[in-house]
Amino acid sequence: MSKVKASHILVEKHSKAEEILNQLKSANPKQLPNLFAKLAREKSTCPSKKRGGNLGEFGRGKMAKEFERAAFALEKGKISGVVKTQFGYHLILRTG
Repeated sequence: MSKVKASHILVEKHSKAEEILNQLKSANPKQLPNLFAKLAREKSTCPSKKRGGNLGEFGRGKMAKEFERAAFALEKGKISGVVKTQFGYHLILRTG
């Protein structure tokens, strides 16, 4: 696979990312995409929050290495654990 589609939530503190992840884990799987987008709009520090965290489609070499590794390892519809990059702490939802 050479490209993935993903959304993310970016925050400054690991504890904040863990708190959001716990909210997401307790969600009904069918509600997960909507809840993820809602939390991204409310809590993310990335400009993508305006799109519910949607980053669209990207290939290898376009994102921070840690982020890319996590996004490509996920199955569609699954959420990563907390991923640390130079930008902060991410939660990633693979959407395609």
